[in-house]
Amino acid sequence: MSLTDPTGPSDVSLNTDLYELTMAQGFWEAGMAGTQACFNAFFREPPFGGGYAVCCGTGQVADLVEAFSFDDSAVEYLSSLEAPGGGVLFEPAFLEFLRGHRLDLTVDVVPEGEVVFGREPMVRVMGPVIDCQLVETALLNLVNFQTLVATKCARVVRAAQGRAVSEFGSRRAQGADGALLGARASYIAGCAGTACTLADRVYGSPAGGTMAHSWVQMFPAEYTDFKT
Repeated sequence: MSLTDPTGPSDVSLNTDLYELTMAQGFWEAGMAGTQACFNAFFREPPFGGGYAVCCGTGQVADLVEAFSFDDSAVEYLSSLEAPGGGVLFEPAFLEFLRGHRLDLTVDVVPEGEVVFGREPMVRVMGPVIDCQLVETALLNLVNFQTLVATKCARVVRAAQGRAVSEFGSRRAQGADGALLGARASYIAGCAGTACTLADRVYGSPAGGTMAHSWVQMFPAEYTDFKT
């Protein structure tokens, strides 16, 4: 992954639902660690009452798979978790299996910016069932959010009928990652630029804007503030 991209998948092994890990241990204990599986990511109905969605986030899936691993600190944390009925949640031998484990997956994706429809796979993951399970949550996190933003932005851009649309969502986004991913998805969907300066630096989405209300309020009249 590029170290200049703060939203690129990096420390993602624990950015997952706990049940992904407990299921992985169950497969391992049942001798099914190498059983082959195929997972497809899709949505049932297009959002916003529309007829389509704009695929986004799939361009980061390869980085996600390559960066996914359990380092010593992750294993140490997992070893500290207790099971609901008492005792440790994860067996030491399973944690040793996870330590340094690398995903062995074949991933096919729809290119970003392509139109997709309900029940049409956007991502297909094939490989050992444990590997598919471990990456599921982080993969869906990448694709679901950015596809939603890109779809909405594409609808707005189309409604603008050729007039430039700029993205100003940082102050309402779900944290810093959400702001950057939202700006990224908006640019892929056709926005001409963004208000987010960091998105310009990271993704090349042209940053721009006008002024805040506070600027207008600092002057005695609108004419004065615009002239200034």
